[in-house]
Amino acid sequence: MKPLWAGFSFIEMIITVAIIGALSAIALPSYYQYLRETRRTDAYIALTLAAAEQERAYAINNAFISDISALGGSLSKEGFYTLSVAVSGASYMLTATAIPNKAQGTDSDCLILTLNHQGIKAPTACWR
Repeated sequence: MKPLWAGFSFIEMIITVAIIGALSAIALPSYYQYLRETRRTDAYIALTLAAAEQERAYAINNAFISDISALGGSLSKEGFYTLSVAVSGASYMLTATAIPNKAQGTDSDCLILTLNHQGIKAPTACWR
């Protein structure tokens, strides 16, 4: 004879919720770190394009551009970083700074990414 009711008991539901909670506690931080690393691509692209524009300008005018708006603007394409340039004679430093109130503002290890006229990228652990 079959029982009159079928389904899950309260204890089984609690155990299932606990297992899902434990898996979430492990998986979510890794997922958020993956998202931060992926969003850094926005800065990589912006800095690399600005550096290419700097080299093009130097080849034509024998001088680097000191106005960031002439290098593509002060905001990265996806809007996670603000861009700036510092020019000193025959050298330049391009900087991408994560916008604090956006999703990338929590990337404490790589808030500021730089690229200079020699192609040196800093911090090196953030450039992959």
